[in-house]
Amino acid sequence: MNSIPSETDFIVVGGGIAGLRAAIGLAEAGRVLVVSKQEVTESNTQYAQGGIAVALSDEDEVALHLHDTLEAGDGLVNIEAARVLVEEGPHRIQELIAWGTEFDRSGTRLTFTREGAHSRSRILHAHGDSTGREIGRALIARARTLPNIAFTEFEFTADLCVTGNRVAGALLLAPDGTRQMVSAKAVLLATGGAGQVYSDTTNPSVATGDGIAMAHRAGAAISDMEFFQFHPTALSLPGAPRFLLSEALRGEGALLLNNSQQRFMPRYHPLAELAPRDVVARAIVQEIANSSAQPALAFLDLRHLDSAHLRERFPRIYTTCKQYGVDITRNLVPVRPAAHYLMGGIKTDLGGRSTIAGLYAAGEAACTGVHGANRLASNSLLEGLVFGARAAEAMREERPGGSAKLEAHGNDSVANEKHDLPQQLKKLMWECAGVIRTKSGLMRLQEQIAQWKTPTGGAASRAAIETRNLLAVASLICESALAREESRGAHFRTDFPKHDDAKFLKHSVVIGDRISFGETGGQLEGL
Repeated sequence: MNSIPSETDFIVVGGGIAGLRAAIGLAEAGRVLVVSKQEVTESNTQYAQGGIAVALSDEDEVALHLHDTLEAGDGLVNIEAARVLVEEGPHRIQELIAWGTEFDRSGTRLTFTREGAHSRSRILHAHGDSTGREIGRALIARARTLPNIAFTEFEFTADLCVTGNRVAGALLLAPDGTRQMVSAKAVLLATGGAGQVYSDTTNPSVATGDGIAMAHRAGAAISDMEFFQFHPTALSLPGAPRFLLSEALRGEGALLLNNSQQRFMPRYHPLAELAPRDVVARAIVQEIANSSAQPALAFLDLRHLDSAHLRERFPRIYTTCKQYGVDITRNLVPVRPAAHYLMGGIKTDLGGRSTIAGLYAAGEAACTGVHGANRLASNSLLEGLVFGARAAEAMREERPGGSAKLEAHGNDSVANEKHDLPQQLKKLMWECAGVIRTKSGLMRLQEQIAQWKTPTGGAASRAAIETRNLLAVASLICESALAREESRGAHFRTDFPKHDDAKFLKHSVVIGDRISFGETGGQLEGL
């Protein structure tokens, strides 16, 4: 592995789709260091199965993709961000194809499938259900052809380096405990999501909200943290991970059954199994709660679909489920919701600029408001692609700042590296800030998080810093969920079960320990 430089032009933290696309865009403007806490291939991008949404088929229109995105976002979508997403998406996909991404085709024509809340079949996929992995492969291959891009793996970004009022680099922590500051003109946080703050999640172990926590400690604005999307269908078997069972399964005709093996989604929404994710997730939770059977379960039923087609269309899902004794072509598949995607994150403009000079964010770690209160299926990979490229364009305009130095931020580290704290936190987060929330539960969570936070000590290990980051993210989610006294999109409170547009048709913003509600969301009228 190459030695890590003490100075570079641009630092990109994270090797998923947003970070890689940004690095490629930055390469012609200077030296780029891509930092990954594990292998560069280990990111949420690699686990994205269903596909990437784009209006490229003859039957589709960009305006329809915009409409579907706004409608799924439940009143809070930033219309300009959504326009950027759907209008620039086709070009970015064509770019990927030119760089060797092998999307599935029927003959020479790209094949498109449908997922929940989409009005057209516009989901491109690769190798059936390995879309993110294929896009990541192509982007890494492209990046490695560019001499200005350097990769460093198994280096944990412990904190941001600041000088005055701007970010000027990052502090890296090696596996052996060695610390090194790297200065740069600009830093992009493309660290992905924070699913590991919950006990049940489809996210890999690296998704501990590091970028959001670092940006928060540095004083950046954080937005919409109450909106955490719970994927309705994760594999629910003892001893098995919460493996994602793609929405594309329901797009192909899979049905949801309750413990009595009765189909239930038509009772909850006109689109039934293809309803927005928040609706489906809450319906499954409700059906499980209503069941007197033990264990209470919900099931995905694919037995009526063509078995050969399923094996070809979903090879990864078929193989993984088979490893745990479930043949998706012959057996009911037990499922339950799991934390999947964070709509909130580091508040940015449409060029990825945070509220702190020199600091940028893109992908799941960022919040442009493009998803509003509930992300439309398969818009996440497109977001990383489009806004990763846009962040690179903005970062290229940065001029060198002062020398980097580390300034302490906040007082929310963890004393004595309490090893069971993460597990306790994840369990409590699922109980109190999960699919269904209440004021009493959120207050109990808030009090416990406050007890777990202790003054900053000396040099901490990666495990301790990750725990600190999880606590920071959990606190942001809890505070934002308490403040939003309504139900909207992925945020549902039984004590405030309806919309309150008069007070809360706005984005939440947290700076330091202060929360407020800022700009209004987008509306469908006139589009």
